[in-house]
Amino acid sequence: MLDHEKRSCVLSAFHQARHQGFSLIELLITIAIFSITLTFGISSYRIWVQNTQIRNAAESIQNGIQRARAEAVKRNRNVEFVLENNSDWVVWVTPAEDLNPLPAGDGIRDEVERRSSGEGSNNVTSTVDPAGATTITLNSLGAIVANADASDTLTQVDLDSSVLDPADSRDLRVTIGLGGIVRMCDPNLAHGSNPQAC
Repeated sequence: MLDHEKRSCVLSAFHQARHQGFSLIELLITIAIFSITLTFGISSYRIWVQNTQIRNAAESIQNGIQRARAEAVKRNRNVEFVLENNSDWVVWVTPAEDLNPLPAGDGIRDEVERRSSGEGSNNVTSTVDPAGATTITLNSLGAIVANADASDTLTQVDLDSSVLDPADSRDLRVTIGLGGIVRMCDPNLAHGSNPQAC
């Protein structure tokens, strides 16, 4: 048997050695808390990524229309913005009547820029107003004019996620005014003092 002094020395050494590592219960509790946190984090991260894709598509369409407007003013000619599948778009320069063959393109229109939805917004769906409209034609002053093919002029594009629950999706809307002014807004916000509301 150990006397009192030796016994307290052994117990204090045992006590110090015991606190140098983790017990199995402490490790399991830590792993459980980490797993729960990670589960909630992954769900939130997925929602954030999808909403970022909606914003990318809306900003891309807004920038494409602004690019078409700038090209129309720069070239002093009509320029078309054409919305293709979902959020794909192309900017075309329409030929002037008195202009000889264009330097490039199909002889009818000269492509300025093209954007694919695969560039950061592949899970986004779009709804246009009026239904079926795809084209905006801008004149040399940057204002909207009638389309050459007499089709309806695109005035609004609503963007939504194709994979998120509607409650989690942050829908955005791109509106085009008669003067060619483009605005991106949130249709779900209450209209009033919030500048992001439609």
